[in-house]
Amino acid sequence: MTEGIEHDIPAELTEAYLLLLADASRTGRLLRRGELESLRKLGEHCAEAGYGLRAVVAHCLAAARRAWQTMPGPAGVAELRRTGDAVLAATEAALAALGEGHERAQRMAVRQEEAARREFIDDLLYGRGDLGLLAERAERFGLRLAGTYAVAVAVGEEPFEDVHPLVHRVERELVGRFGERDVLLASKQGRLVCIAPDSERAVLDAFADLTLRPGPGYRPVLRVATGRRHSGASGVLRSYEEALDALDYAGRLDLPARNLKAEELLVFPVLMRDRAAMADLVGSVLGPLTEARGGARPLLDTIVVHAESAYVNAEASRRLGLSVRTLSYRLERIKALTGYDPADALQRFTLETAAMGARLLNWPEQPL
Repeated sequence: MTEGIEHDIPAELTEAYLLLLADASRTGRLLRRGELESLRKLGEHCAEAGYGLRAVVAHCLAAARRAWQTMPGPAGVAELRRTGDAVLAATEAALAALGEGHERAQRMAVRQEEAARREFIDDLLYGRGDLGLLAERAERFGLRLAGTYAVAVAVGEEPFEDVHPLVHRVERELVGRFGERDVLLASKQGRLVCIAPDSERAVLDAFADLTLRPGPGYRPVLRVATGRRHSGASGVLRSYEEALDALDYAGRLDLPARNLKAEELLVFPVLMRDRAAMADLVGSVLGPLTEARGGARPLLDTIVVHAESAYVNAEASRRLGLSVRTLSYRLERIKALTGYDPADALQRFTLETAAMGARLLNWPEQPL
């Protein structure tokens, strides 16, 4: 069982262990506190290096057997040595079997706990199941759903899974700073989700900072969105959906912001609440742009960038890569085709709202 292990386990452990055995055998003393702590640290190093407890224990027992067999002594101790060797061999086999069973039970417990955790998160974020039972199950995972919660969602270039290195880093940092108090971190449909009570808003701020600026060796996420705070289990679901909506709107509108707040984007759900009305607005106001040479896209981009530049022609020209004269020509074409003047405040608002709706509806690439 121990063959092949001795070359993997650090030699430092074998040396320290055998020195302690030799001294204890000579003096008959127990191990001192400092010596036990030294062994604990070596055990930690073995675990961090990926060695299982069963392998480490088996290795130490095998080393003790070899030391016992080669220990010099008078001929009269041969029988005692054979007896001790048999005891050590039986102890090695017994402890190895116990360790294997212990590890097997631990793996099963981890799998069961993870399955229960995933099922709970699914029910919580999809609004399934009895709310009373859901609140009882939440206690097991450190959540008290009677309070007010908010949810933050991070999306990256690649899907997040529980084994993703950034997930482990974020979880380790959050637990280190705030402890395991009313905070739940999980991957869901390729996104990283953090649920925290309203009283711990700093947790969500730290979550956003850690995912957007994770440090060397980690790829930052594309965006983080935080839903508004709501009460109860249904409030967690609502906040989660608001965060997802914020990510969706940011992607469709190509917003430059990476740290999004749902309350700052409430205008978009309002605009899209009546999709038919928005499509009618886009078609009525911007539809004539399709008659322009080159199609509607260049003039639509001009409206969008002009608005983003606070209607400063020089800045809009720079962003579009045009001369101010060309920009002025485009603005005149927009006025002539649509009948809306970008220089008029009310008409400008109508153009800007229609342009925003066009981006949400992916027009003109997609027909209305």
